[in-house]
Amino acid sequence: MSQRREPTARQMRLAIELRRLRQTAGLTTTEAAALLGVNRVQMSQIESGLVGVSKERVRRFASHYACTDKEFIDALAAMATDRTRGWWEEYQDLLPKPFLDLSELEHHARFLRSVDMLFVPGLLQTEDYARALFSARLPELTRQELELRIRHRKARQENTIPYEAVIHEAALRIRVSDRATSKSQLARLLELSEADHITVRVIPFDLDDFARASSTMTYAGGPLPKLDTVVRDAPHGSILLDAEAQLNIYRTRFRMVEAVSIDPVRSRDFIRELAREL
Repeated sequence: MSQRREPTARQMRLAIELRRLRQTAGLTTTEAAALLGVNRVQMSQIESGLVGVSKERVRRFASHYACTDKEFIDALAAMATDRTRGWWEEYQDLLPKPFLDLSELEHHARFLRSVDMLFVPGLLQTEDYARALFSARLPELTRQELELRIRHRKARQENTIPYEAVIHEAALRIRVSDRATSKSQLARLLELSEADHITVRVIPFDLDDFARASSTMTYAGGPLPKLDTVVRDAPHGSILLDAEAQLNIYRTRFRMVEAVSIDPVRSRDFIRELAREL
């Protein structure tokens, strides 16, 4: 088995799920390795995503771990055999790994949901809006780094899976650049909100019952709910959360946010009115 230099987020997720299955079965790494006919080092590499596994081996793992969830096993086997060379791979060694992990996650997701409090979500940004945000990064980006990030963001926007974005009024009002950029961004939001796969909801300032629902996040739906992923922004890149307890918290949080937002039709009217004010 050849060892990977740096596993992708999807490869790591498969490794994590295999480790969770072993732990649920109550087996140590050494015990599982003996059952599967590999040594302890190989077992550790598999559970670290450093080496790949075949779909046959995934099914052997599941059998030895007494996992009877056929849909889950099938989903893991599909992850093991996926050899997709996505568009994002052209940015390998050009952009930080979190950019590539996010692209891969979005590509394989069944749906996306996001909650944004201060900025328009990346998948809905105009080039000028994105340029303003990236230009404000510290340390400052070189011209090449800036253009790579903008190009990558535009490529992410080609995805046409179902996407529901909940955006706070603050994000719609904050001028990341000048008035023209803000007006163009609002016009773009109105245009995208009419797309079949995109739903935009707004949370106005004057809406009640928002205290417990304020959390920026992206929620990516996997082939099964237990393979969903939450993306949270952090100072040094995105953090991917996938523990069942975490997923349940963010599912609930999104429902709370959705419940206090206004419906898509009223949201378009709201955005249209903000654009008139500019």
